[in-house]
Amino acid sequence: MSVAVQDSAAGLTQDSIAPVEMPTPEQLGISVAAGPTGGMPALTVGDTFDFPVTVSWSVQGSALLVVPTGSANAKGLMQLGVSQESSRSVKDGKEIASITFTYKIVAQDTGNLHIPALKFEIPTQIGQPLDLRSESVDVRVDAPFNPMSIVVGVVVFVCLLVAGLWRSRRRAAAKAAVAQKSAAHNALREKMLVLKQRVNVADSREWLLELESVCKEYVASKGFVAGADCAAENSVAASAVNLDAMVKDGKLEGWEGLVEEFAHARYGGGKRDGFENRETWKTAMKLMGIQEEE
Repeated sequence: MSVAVQDSAAGLTQDSIAPVEMPTPEQLGISVAAGPTGGMPALTVGDTFDFPVTVSWSVQGSALLVVPTGSANAKGLMQLGVSQESSRSVKDGKEIASITFTYKIVAQDTGNLHIPALKFEIPTQIGQPLDLRSESVDVRVDAPFNPMSIVVGVVVFVCLLVAGLWRSRRRAAAKAAVAQKSAAHNALREKMLVLKQRVNVADSREWLLELESVCKEYVASKGFVAGADCAAENSVAASAVNLDAMVKDGKLEGWEGLVEEFAHARYGGGKRDGFENRETWKTAMKLMGIQEEE
């Protein structure tokens, strides 16, 4: 095929005596455009994509032979093949010819990669080819989307959330239990202080039975459930407490003497002096672990 590089290059022959400076592609009206229209698409490792490079020129009766001399191989990118297609169009009243070289490339690595500048040659009549070069194009390649990692992340997050809520509820329940026990303890202490003030003025039998009632509340409070209606449960549980039976079963060690005094009072025991009741009061305070000054 006979090839000429427009009129400005047609006069160059091998018979020229002086070296001839080759015209630039711009001077000859030759342009090179690289990359797909709209820019490079999003890519992941393993994707195969087309990368077009178009060489265009104003025809004006001449034809060009464009020969690709470089490859698109680069770090993380491998060229699988190249195809070409010629076309003609009219722009601003001028006929434009073009050859599009489509490089098929596979992405082999992730990161910010670069499609290298692609080289072409146009043979001339003087034996020295005209060199063309496209621009280097950047391309971003990401790792393939892995939905399993998201699923695992969501499962871990949910597990941590549930564990956090469970620990929070346990701490709240523990605090409520401590607060309830503290409230029950303070209530018993207040009743015991009132009994102390009445130790010399109250009927000794009634006073002992009131003390027995407080002791039953103390024993019943050992079975309180955190978060329950403690006032109602205490009333029911205290009335059901049998101190005599618990002493016999060995569940109230050290309470034997105190329980005998309560039994004596219930069955009509005689009048007692205030100091005797005060000693009984001290014994009950010690057995229940209540301090007069707290």
